Amino acid sequence: MIRLRPESVSISDLLPGRVVAFRTAEIRPQVGGVIRESLFRQGSEVAAGQPLFQLDPAPFAAETAMAAAALQRTESVLSRAEIQVGRIETLLKTHAASRQAHEDALALRAQAAADVAQSRAALERRRLDLGFTTIRSPIAGRIDQALASEGALAVVSTSPLAVVQQIDRVYIDLRQPARRLDELRDLARAGSRDDGATVEILSGDGQPYPVTGKLLFSGIGVDPGTSEVIVRVEAANPERFLLPGMFVRARLPRERRSDALLVPLQAVKRDGNGIAQVALVADDGQMRLQTITTGAEVDGRIVIESGLSPGDQVIVEGQDRLQPGMQVKAMPWRAERIAGVDPQR
Repeated sequence: MIRLRPESVSISDLLPGRVVAFRTAEIRPQVGGVIRESLFRQGSEVAAGQPLFQLDPAPFAAETAMAAAALQRTESVLSRAEIQVGRIETLLKTHAASRQAHEDALALRAQAAADVAQSRAALERRRLDLGFTTIRSPIAGRIDQALASEGALAVVSTSPLAVVQQIDRVYIDLRQPARRLDELRDLARAGSRDDGATVEILSGDGQPYPVTGKLLFSGIGVDPGTSEVIVRVEAANPERFLLPGMFVRARLPRERRSDALLVPLQAVKRDGNGIAQVALVADDGQMRLQTITTGAEVDGRIVIESGLSPGDQVIVEGQDRLQPGMQVKAMPWRAERIAGVDPQR
């Protein structure tokens, strides 16, 4: 048997979840062209701005040269128009030219200036297109396999050529009953100003990963089919133990108690109606059954919500051989003797 005494305990929920990349970028072409070269090693880490694919730049280089020549032509027309305006203004002072000729010259100069601006913008656009023939990564992360090879035609708005995912930090999306939203909000505000509640990350078979997460937020929508909300946890992942899509479990703190009463799971029995009971050793040494209300499980023990008080002596093993009213000689529970704990204290 054990003698109950209040304990400080943190009650947690073990929830299933999926790992989600911190950021994901689909690499798509901004101009169409034939892929001439792949510039990365599949499965490697890439830096932000690193070239990934090279399209054939020859057509875009030719268009850029044509736009540059068009700009030169419009600039020469503008220069000639400015000279003409200067001449007419000189003649206008001696009344050798009409005001109509002066206005026409000003209009031609304005048109030439507009043509220069248009040609300059066209040249800038061609230069951008030429630069887009080198397809770069917008983020730093790990790149997956190439989805297009050399010689393939890259078309704007087509399927991605590759996918880059930032996984040095990851998200873990969990599902939690909506009735615990208030508890989640309190936990998200727990700890320091910038850090939410700490969350332990476990593998599918229950082994802890050497990373911890922090609670970010819970979703604002409730699944009408399951009455659950999405809970998002952020975790540092410098060693890349967690990969996108991986199934994991997370131990999400629910409540902290300073005076909880706990009994081993094997001490709790249920009658034919499913009501939880424990066997107690009364002050007169007789065994009696006590109906209890149970709560969460914590490391092989269960929290007692009601029915027991500090100091009660609970029989852990052998209660199946006893009947209420039988005189019993209580012995310390084996697990406590092994641990060196005196249950009488």
